[in-house]
Amino acid sequence: MELIFLGTSSAIPTSRRNHSAIALKAFGEIMLFDCGEGTQLQLSKSKISPMKITRIFITHFHGDHILGLPGLIQSMAFMGRKEPLHVFGPKGLVSLINNVRNLGYYSLGFQIYMHEIIEGTILEEESYRVSCYPMKHTILNFAYKIEEKRRPKFIKEKALALGIKPGPNFGMLQKGIPVYVGNKTIMPEQVLGGERKGIKIVYSGDTCPSKDMVKFAEDADILIHESTFEAAYEDKSYETGHSTSKQAADIAKKAKVKKLFLTHISTRYKKSDLIEAEAREIFNNSVVAEDFMHVEVKRSNTE
Repeated sequence: MELIFLGTSSAIPTSRRNHSAIALKAFGEIMLFDCGEGTQLQLSKSKISPMKITRIFITHFHGDHILGLPGLIQSMAFMGRKEPLHVFGPKGLVSLINNVRNLGYYSLGFQIYMHEIIEGTILEEESYRVSCYPMKHTILNFAYKIEEKRRPKFIKEKALALGIKPGPNFGMLQKGIPVYVGNKTIMPEQVLGGERKGIKIVYSGDTCPSKDMVKFAEDADILIHESTFEAAYEDKSYETGHSTSKQAADIAKKAKVKKLFLTHISTRYKKSDLIEAEAREIFNNSVVAEDFMHVEVKRSNTE
């Protein structure tokens, strides 16, 4: 899996930070989480084609998280997209997308499926599931969790010893499909071991610190949590429905996540040193996300 941070600013973009958007390359598709103004330009700079985006997940309806949708959808139409697009978000999404479709003059040649979500599992596929939970912001905001399903561990050494070369046969065996090598039939159980834990990624959207987030993000490999302010602005963060660096780090520590990425950084911070240093006082494996940061998410060797 690979995460690409396309926008890491709060309400106002800067020359260094665009509005909120995160791309996830996983399971043979590209998913987009939030779509702030300018997201399609950030996609272009990251060499990610809008045509390859299969699903968009919106945390809430503040402008810095949705104003990139009209341009992105129109660009998909101009590029001749035929594949359907699935968009997930809070109640009101259907009205929002219908307004987007009627904005300007263009021909839409693909279907948009709109999914108004409530807490719980909102998408279930063979390899993964996506769930959501409402957090604490000034309007309804959903955090998202992407979980790779548990599956048997593929033992490469056994496969090679049986004469199976790396390639499509590896994938077939991992899916439980027998393969043929010469006159021999290789059964999946010959190369599969015990179940391994799947990767878990959690994205907060905009929120005040919440005990619900601690539970929702428990044991995640990656927690992406908003950190709009430094600790000195805790009162302001509560007033505006946001979190400080130390509050986000405290959640990461209590949830026992492996790594924390801080995003949604206020424009008052020209450098991210202070935000990152404060977070690391509480949770050492904390990093401030920057626009165009690529993060490869790997499984632990012990799993």
